[in-house]
Amino acid sequence: MAEEKSAEGFVDGTIHVDVKTYYGKVLRNSSDLKSNACVAPAKPAPAFIRQALKKVHPEVSDRYYGCGLVVPECLEGCRILDLGSGSGRDCYMLSQLVGEKGHVIGIDMTEDQLEVARTYVDYHMKEFGYKKPNVSFVQGYIEALTEAGLEKSSFDIIISNCVVNLSPDKKRVLAEACSVLKDGGELYFSDIYSSGRLTEEIKNHKVLWGECLGGALWWKDLLQLAEEVGFSPPRLVTASVITVDNKELQDILGDFKFVSATYRLFKVPKGNTKPCQVIYNGNITGVESSFQFDCQNTFKANDAVEVDGELVTILTHSRFSEDFTCQPSGGPCEPCGVKPKAGVVDPFKLVLQLEKQAPGSATGGCCSTKSATCCK
Repeated sequence: MAEEKSAEGFVDGTIHVDVKTYYGKVLRNSSDLKSNACVAPAKPAPAFIRQALKKVHPEVSDRYYGCGLVVPECLEGCRILDLGSGSGRDCYMLSQLVGEKGHVIGIDMTEDQLEVARTYVDYHMKEFGYKKPNVSFVQGYIEALTEAGLEKSSFDIIISNCVVNLSPDKKRVLAEACSVLKDGGELYFSDIYSSGRLTEEIKNHKVLWGECLGGALWWKDLLQLAEEVGFSPPRLVTASVITVDNKELQDILGDFKFVSATYRLFKVPKGNTKPCQVIYNGNITGVESSFQFDCQNTFKANDAVEVDGELVTILTHSRFSEDFTCQPSGGPCEPCGVKPKAGVVDPFKLVLQLEKQAPGSATGGCCSTKSATCCK
């Protein structure tokens, strides 16, 4: 079968059919995977997230295949979209973090996965003590969000956990995500990236594609695609190595290396904003004393820090705008003389840096969910 057509007209290509078969029929739980690409956490989960995950039904968790921790800060009251939501594990975890006034929508093309997710809506709402559901699931394609009935400019945050690499048209995925985000919205996602552009043999290998490796982007291509569809340059949060323990697959992959990396992309105005000093006010719950925004920028409460113009634009046009105060460069700044750090970071170099640090020192600050100014 070369291709099928979905109900809304989106072309369901061979890759989509193969992926649906792999995740709907071949894989029954995470132990069936042949690499750690789809289950490797980019960093340890904070305690409050572990508590939220404990409330997710075991069958939902058993059918979960993700490659990172996709929980940005400041979620209360937000409207969130999960691309490739699968069995719904992340949706049910996020349901607790956005609260009853927020809403989480999961979109997936695999009927078997959606069946699992929908089966437990009532179970989780009762478990969370909610009077009405704040989670819903839509069958559709991440390349065709508006065709699936999702409105443009309607989401505060989009997350995705090891799914974008499964799409044959990643530019269209990013463009659709940008389209349904509100101005100032964020795409916060974890995915697999390669050390170079992959060969056709690798890209056409069904198992490698299903294992999230065959469709991996060269990390530099993400930077270009993000800019082309209208996002701010990607900010790297964290990265970890992907291992392949299957010799047959490793032989096909040759010298290519892979990482799981989490990036944040924002839908903010483009312009020549000048660098300036920003002061974090310490009001984001869970990261009151120190907020790690990305791998290069950690803000300590009440300290003035010089940041590049690109980051200034993000902080002043996103849901973080009320959590930071900006002041012109040249004022009192600790430590003085520190220049803004460049935004682009090679995830493979970051992995090497993290490996040199003591265990635990590289874990990030993905924690807050309850800032009063979020997503209002």
